Amino acid sequence: MEGREINVSGTLVWYYYICPREVWLIGHQINPDEDDANVSLGRFIQDYSYPRERKELIVGHSKMDVFRVSEEGLVVGEVKKSSKYRNSARMQLAFYLSELKQRGIKAMGELRFPREKRKEIVVLDEQTERELDRVCREILRILYLPRPPEPKKINFCRKCAYAEFCWS
Repeated sequence: MEGREINVSGTLVWYYYICPREVWLIGHQINPDEDDANVSLGRFIQDYSYPRERKELIVGHSKMDVFRVSEEGLVVGEVKKSSKYRNSARMQLAFYLSELKQRGIKAMGELRFPREKRKEIVVLDEQTERELDRVCREILRILYLPRPPEPKKINFCRKCAYAEFCWS
């Protein structure tokens, strides 16, 4: 990490709620198995869902999956293959809304689960902003560790693209 600027991203916020070890690995540019079926499926769903909407709005250290301008203003969306990790996705999208807010852009958020044909509105309120502040500090603490946190078996491990790295 020496000599390199460290920034929190929406992806790191997502993984913080799932596995701190993944936060460290991603933050240190140790990439997961790109041929992992779940990685490929997630990429496919993101690329081919909502074909009429604009893809990938990049602001600061954030890359939002889809966006549109509606009568209410800017709407940014995060596309997930399942609502199983809904809280992680909600906080990731809240992070994006916070990045936009810091730049003077008011936006609404939509979590999208195309396989479930569901959408969920996400708003950035004071309580969520406080939680994000705490989480960002904790992510930075993890990133500055000299080694990744020890692996811990959780339900997510079965479908994780880092499984070989942690458990071989």
